[in-house]
Amino acid sequence: MSTWDPVYRVVKLIPRGRVLSYGALAKILRLRGGARSAGRAMAATPSGKGIPWHRVLGEGGKILVREPYASLQKKLLESEGVTVVESRVDLKRHLWKAPRNTKKSSKERATRERTLK
Repeated sequence: MSTWDPVYRVVKLIPRGRVLSYGALAKILRLRGGARSAGRAMAATPSGKGIPWHRVLGEGGKILVREPYASLQKKLLESEGVTVVESRVDLKRHLWKAPRNTKKSSKERATRERTLK
């Protein structure tokens, strides 16, 4: 089990054609370190696990990863019908609203926080 498994579980819930920001992802999971921690988790995404890393963006819908992955992220998003203009996605149109049940119980959060320390 990876330390970042809770992050990957939420990212797998993001439907095709929708995106989420690092900050929103961190807020859903109440990650210590906020958006930066979410960014670290996404940078460590294992390949071949079906985790749609490309659906997680920076503040304001900005693609923040470096080349060659920025071009790949743009291509993957566009293949799902997401419009990308100048490395930015219109969040009003494509933002995913996480259902409440993605949030962890206080017991699960306490366990995760002990694991992350």
